[in-house]
Amino acid sequence: MTKQLVLTFIGEDKPGLVERLSEAVREHHGNWLESRMAHLADKFAGILTVSVPEEHEAGLISALQAFDQLGLNVIVESAKVVAEKGKIISLSVVGNDKPGIVKEVTQILHSLMINIKELSSTCEPAPMSSEMLFKADMVLHIPADLAFLDLEEALEGIGSDLMIELEESI
Repeated sequence: MTKQLVLTFIGEDKPGLVERLSEAVREHHGNWLESRMAHLADKFAGILTVSVPEEHEAGLISALQAFDQLGLNVIVESAKVVAEKGKIISLSVVGNDKPGIVKEVTQILHSLMINIKELSSTCEPAPMSSEMLFKADMVLHIPADLAFLDLEEALEGIGSDLMIELEESI
């Protein structure tokens, strides 16, 4: 039987960390399924899903815990695959940076029982000025009984200082 594990990690960024993680997974007969990794501030952080035969799970977990010696803190969680009903949509938010943008958007999403599957954001100088521009891209899972139009209307209430774009996935 195969188990799915979700690994989260953070540590000092240095060459070879991903190669060493992939080697540990391979050595324990695991399969690298999906991942998101980034250099943030002076740290290397990520999340990774692997499948591993049940008889090799303990060995893989032990090998991953040894990454502490390399300055990488790895946390391992068991995962189960669940089929979700509803739709997947994309949401993009762009506007002049100010405190509270993420709070405003996520508050509306929560009130509509929308689950955020992915979120990435950046702050960068606006092309024609020195003001900082906040950008966020999200992948959302919306309940089957929520109309796309209702979500659009709720997000319009945030204000005119943000550009919000929704796109239904096919």
